[in-house]
Amino acid sequence: MNWRGSPTVSDRLLATLPYLLPLTIAVAYFSGPFFSQFPFLFIFFQPLLPLIQILNLPFAIIIIFFALLLLVVRNSSISHFIRFNTMQAILLDIALFICSLLLQLLGIASPSGPIIETLFNVIFLGSVAAVGYSVVQTLMGRYAEIPTISDAVHMQVR
Repeated sequence: MNWRGSPTVSDRLLATLPYLLPLTIAVAYFSGPFFSQFPFLFIFFQPLLPLIQILNLPFAIIIIFFALLLLVVRNSSISHFIRFNTMQAILLDIALFICSLLLQLLGIASPSGPIIETLFNVIFLGSVAAVGYSVVQTLMGRYAEIPTISDAVHMQVR
């Protein structure tokens, strides 16, 4: 859906940057079983290692979250396309946080056993697919429509 005008190339590139947050969190917390099964694929995610180290700093995720929310999403002088994609990346990040919280509440700290490894793989691959789809759609200048998440984004970003 491209109902707010055509985004510029710089808007497209800037709108893809917030998707690094959910991708980095997915790699940091849920990729262990996947990369133990397919270690040769780690080379594609190796550039995210410095970002993972930054996110491991105390309060880094919270600071980045509020910075994106307050400085980008709530700033009406920034284009709608960038604000939409930033909010969608934030909601993907919140979904990953809820998944990790539920796993911790269930007492699953590390993946052990085939069912838990499968669950971690599903969360990781689902996150990579959602981020990949969103980045491709954003680079093409389209609004990435992820069911339920995009509906919530449309309600938040006007």
